[in-house]
Amino acid sequence: MDRSLIYIAAPDRDAALALARALVEARLVACANVMDGATSLYWWDGKIAEDSEVVMICKTRTALVEAVVAKVKELHSYDCPCVVALPITGGNPAFLDWIGAECLPGKNFSHR
Repeated sequence: MDRSLIYIAAPDRDAALALARALVEARLVACANVMDGATSLYWWDGKIAEDSEVVMICKTRTALVEAVVAKVKELHSYDCPCVVALPITGGNPAFLDWIGAECLPGKNFSHR
């Protein structure tokens, strides 16, 4: 039961919500948490930059990590977006099963 968390930084809430919606609609992730209020300090173009960002944490099957990274790179406004995958090594088995069931790219489900 391989599951992963994916950490993504976005420039603002609207961009993060658009990315989250695209990933969930494509069924590449089961869930995306969008959290405002991050302050990021980082090296860019030879100097330290400081920016407000929005952090996303997505849950997916490990087998889909490469597809998630590719989709984020396609849609993200940054030249080099932060997209980092971390393995889930434990947790609520029912929740982990739910992640696996909801991450089914290419399937279209009706929730009526």
